[in-house]
Amino acid sequence: MSRTAPPPRRPTIKEVAKLAGVSFKTVARVVNNEASVGPERREAVQKAMAMLNYAPNISARQLAGNRSYLMALLFDIGLDNFARAQTGAIRRCREAGYQLIVEEVPAGSETEVASRLYNSRVDGVIVLPPLSFHPPLLAALRERGLRYVLITPDAGDPAAPSVGLDDRLAAEQMTTFLIGLGHRDVGFISGGRHLASTYRRVGYRDALQKAGIAWRSELEAEGDFTFRSGEAAARQLLGQAVLPTAIFAANDGMALGVMAAAARLGFQIPEDLSVAGFDDMPYARLVWPELTTIRRPLREMAVAAVELLLAPEDNKPPEHLLVDFKLIERGSAAVKGPGK
Repeated sequence: MSRTAPPPRRPTIKEVAKLAGVSFKTVARVVNNEASVGPERREAVQKAMAMLNYAPNISARQLAGNRSYLMALLFDIGLDNFARAQTGAIRRCREAGYQLIVEEVPAGSETEVASRLYNSRVDGVIVLPPLSFHPPLLAALRERGLRYVLITPDAGDPAAPSVGLDDRLAAEQMTTFLIGLGHRDVGFISGGRHLASTYRRVGYRDALQKAGIAWRSELEAEGDFTFRSGEAAARQLLGQAVLPTAIFAANDGMALGVMAAAARLGFQIPEDLSVAGFDDMPYARLVWPELTTIRRPLREMAVAAVELLLAPEDNKPPEHLLVDFKLIERGSAAVKGPGK
């Protein structure tokens, strides 16, 4: 009769300490992400943990202090770039000895989700857009005293720490880029009333002003961050007597709608019309020509959010971090041709 092999023995904290050449208390400080360990010793401990495949015992750590070593990441199914944010948060949590709970928050479940996180004693919550400007969820988190960080927030909760980017400057740079390609009739499609969309519209107008180009209302249209709204807005902009030679949409979904509408109307991209978006979603490289866009680094933003939650709570004003964005040049935007 065959016997089941016993599970492999778990390495101990003392074995990690011996391999790293430090005390077991130093290993414990590294595991608990305490700042009192120097960079050289911290690196030695982390290497030893990796070599031994050492994983801290979460239950024991919970009993030893008032932390659960759990964090939560809340998302809405409509976020196209969710995988990047999840990857960043998981990796940073793992480095700090935390586990990450990932929760979708369908409409109407805000109170239920917040209560479940409260009962799990999570040490912090990362809230991704569009939930980061969803008042019912934020109210439910506040009511339960949960600590949270917002990624790309709207104006809904300025008292909470946040991680975002300079939407106004990014939109200004994209518009300036299109102007630099020779386009003076640059259309813009906003994303409705969200604060990020407002900043992007202001950045677009800033670039026109700095280039000495008069703003014209007929070159602006409004969408709602969806493909269909971008398609409809493009039909509006491309159905006028004076046509834009470039269109900058406030997100990639609407930019793809512009490309679809342009194709149906007989415009060649980028020969007849340059198109640019915002966010650098995965599908921005799946269309042809590939989409010129602003990269919103959600992976790095999630890492920064974890860092804010790892920092000790104090009475300082909440931090509002801005991460770097990048203008990604691809085939959908080109130099304005003669006669256009």
